[in-house]
Amino acid sequence: MSFVDTLRQWDMAVTCVDRQDLSEALKIFLSIQEPNSKISFDIGCLHLLNNDLDAAEKAFDCSIRKDEHLAVAFFQRGMTFYKKKRYEESLADFAQAFKALRGNQLIDYKALGLRYKLYACEVLINMALSEAQLGNWKKTHENLVKALNYKTDAKLNIIDKALDSALKQKLFKPVEFPSKVLFKPNKHYVAELEKKDYLGKAKVVASVVPQDAFSGFAPLQPQVQDGPTNPKEPEVLRALEGEAHTVLFQFDPETSDELSVVPGNVVFVLQKGADNWASVIFNGRRGLVPYNYLERLEMTLASKQNEGIPKPPSQEPPTRPKRKPGLTPRSNSSGDSERKDKQPPDNTLIVKVCFTFTFAVSVPPGSPYAILMEKISKKLNLPMTAFTLSLSPEATEQSVINDSTDMESVWTRASGVHITLWCYTKEQTKPNTEVPMVALYSYESSNPEDLKFHQGDRITIISKVNQDWLEGQCNGDTGIFPASFVEEVPDNGQ
Repeated sequence: MSFVDTLRQWDMAVTCVDRQDLSEALKIFLSIQEPNSKISFDIGCLHLLNNDLDAAEKAFDCSIRKDEHLAVAFFQRGMTFYKKKRYEESLADFAQAFKALRGNQLIDYKALGLRYKLYACEVLINMALSEAQLGNWKKTHENLVKALNYKTDAKLNIIDKALDSALKQKLFKPVEFPSKVLFKPNKHYVAELEKKDYLGKAKVVASVVPQDAFSGFAPLQPQVQDGPTNPKEPEVLRALEGEAHTVLFQFDPETSDELSVVPGNVVFVLQKGADNWASVIFNGRRGLVPYNYLERLEMTLASKQNEGIPKPPSQEPPTRPKRKPGLTPRSNSSGDSERKDKQPPDNTLIVKVCFTFTFAVSVPPGSPYAILMEKISKKLNLPMTAFTLSLSPEATEQSVINDSTDMESVWTRASGVHITLWCYTKEQTKPNTEVPMVALYSYESSNPEDLKFHQGDRITIISKVNQDWLEGQCNGDTGIFPASFVEEVPDNGQ
């Protein structure tokens, strides 16, 4: 089965689970030939939901064979053994899952398509429960005390209850994997499965025939006899509102009703106010621009010949005029009544983003990192993983904003309701020097974007994808891999 067919079947099966049709999902999963470790894990989870423990064990065996570092697969197989009352094997799998965590407090599988965090303290709780089932209460207590070292505030209550039960030599409930949470295929790959019509349907945009809807090819239409001697004004010019003006200087907006323009833009002035502000249309948007930043443009049928491209103005831009209530035209109407100076609402913060161009987005005050990134992602039409935000023009370790940044400290930098951030694409934020690393363990790729390498291989780090994943090169191949699988080569380690 090809990669595309596997991807399509995987996506169909996950969709069935979302619709609560578990039997159909399992049927589709089982029809996939040579499933990878993630698909085998999903199959095991569905068997576990159906309480088919033997089938679940085989599926998790297959998942572990294809990725021996998948800690969550060891955790699920350990739960399968526990339900089959094979406590020694259950204990061994939980211990292997804890080892795969490599001293970390948790593993977040979101980057791999699984919305689940495996906590070290939860693995230790299940290890303690397996010891209790074997009658080793001393080791039960040791594992629970060890779990306190890996605790989080959300998990502290679970550990306390388990400790209370262990002191009384009573069994407690195991920590189980949430039902119906499965690995999902990469959404960008799934999007490519859909057929796209890049050309679209033909549409008449201009015709000499009134109300012409013909979109094919036809002979020339007969013209009107004794037509006017002067050429008609094109329909496109008559359809435009306002007077055309050329922008002479760059203007950055300070309020939500102002427009950002750069030299060379052509805007259409709807109304000029007495305070030197103009209500204009640019790229289908209405807003305010200082009129002394504009120059009237004569638009006629006959273009001027051999004029060349005009040079940009050499003088400094004029000062920003003050906006006066009652004199500034409206930004969203024809201006037949007095304009009230609009300011951003109290519940909005304007974020000015300096990219290859400058733009602005508005977010609620105190917004989390995800909301800010989503707004900028939509504005740039780029995925959130393709760019990085910084508090300063230079993206340093201290200035870069990521999902672990305290956003409250970021918003305190705002001046009033405005804050300026800098945005860099992934290619722009790559380190100036490539970092050599050495592989601590072998890593088998389970996805096309993964990088395969063996223990001891030299790997050149290209970029940091997130806290847990790196992008690098090895043996002529490029891909991503877990950061915990490599370490930096010492200066004298050749």
